[in-house]
Amino acid sequence: MKKTYFFILFLVGLLQNIQSQEFKLSKQSEISIITVGPGEVLYETFGHSAIRVSDPIIGIDYIFNYGLFDFNQPNFKLNFTKGKLLYKLGKRPFKNFVTTNYHQKRWMKAQVLNLSQLEKQNMYALLEENALPQNAEYLYDPYFNNCATKLRDITKEILGKKVYFPSSFSDENYTLRELMDKELSWNTWGNFGINLALGNTLDKAITAEEYMYLPDYVYEAFKNAKKTKNNSDRPLVLKEQVILNFKENTIQTKWYNPFFVFSIILLLSILITYRDQKRNKRSKFLDFSLFFMTGFLGFIICFLWFFTNHSTTPNNFNFLWAFFPNLFVSFILLKKNTPSWVIKYVNLYLVLLLVTLFVSITGIQKFSFVLFPIISMLFMRSFYLHKILNTKK
Repeated sequence: MKKTYFFILFLVGLLQNIQSQEFKLSKQSEISIITVGPGEVLYETFGHSAIRVSDPIIGIDYIFNYGLFDFNQPNFKLNFTKGKLLYKLGKRPFKNFVTTNYHQKRWMKAQVLNLSQLEKQNMYALLEENALPQNAEYLYDPYFNNCATKLRDITKEILGKKVYFPSSFSDENYTLRELMDKELSWNTWGNFGINLALGNTLDKAITAEEYMYLPDYVYEAFKNAKKTKNNSDRPLVLKEQVILNFKENTIQTKWYNPFFVFSIILLLSILITYRDQKRNKRSKFLDFSLFFMTGFLGFIICFLWFFTNHSTTPNNFNFLWAFFPNLFVSFILLKKNTPSWVIKYVNLYLVLLLVTLFVSITGIQKFSFVLFPIISMLFMRSFYLHKILNTKK
């Protein structure tokens, strides 16, 4: 019995010793910021950031990746819609990470950090602790808490006031929306959908560090970052390496792009309205379609604004043209004889469309350029409705 007891103690002590050795980095170890170019699908459009820990002496080479999520997790779509999507930190061999991005033809760069042995040890220990199953998950925010911002935050946690990210890499004074539009072409369905769903939080001035929600700016920020040692500033990055050298992927604008599709719908609406005017009639199906779709979009905007935890969906002035009550009024417009109050409602909607232009011109919120055909179509048709309903009252 005693032999068994001491044998168990021996195994426990051996395991603890192995674990402590695993966390002990040698002087040849390196910690690097890894930046990966854009992929071909929407959620890969902005690139990716991760941390590499390598040590040839103890034989480790890991990538710590804060960008993992599982489409099959319970209530994934619901949690994503509600702004409660959990991402997690994953640890895997670096060679596997390189292989994945090689097959996707995405460029990859490394920035080896200028860290002391103690700083490297502390950062590695923190990453290992955060990668534990009970710690790995975090509440994702695409602009304020993602795979890129995590690298900034971890570096600041380890180095404290010794690290400084100068604002020189962000001299353009972009907003969050303008930065997004740089990465994702304005005339794509992805860009249109994001701009439709998000409010004017994206149009406010941001700090240099807030640029670092994008991997490209994480790369530039670390490239320009300084680390204080013995009252002198030194570069935070010791050296840079190109690991994969591919041409940058871009999402190509399709022929069925938003501006083309909405322009065709505008043209058809003009032709139908012209025919209606000649006949002194009203195409009820067109009015129903326009009011139903704008009302439905307004419902989505209001839901994201008031009933989710997204940090960027409140104060969305797209609700002015995508007006939620249109959803109910659309069914009334199917009737041959509409109630008298519908005229006042249409007049109110015309005012809201004018306010939309005011909001855009004054910069309260920047709207996607592809809305131009939509707003033009809505204003034209609503004005005709105002005219024809007044004629027949």
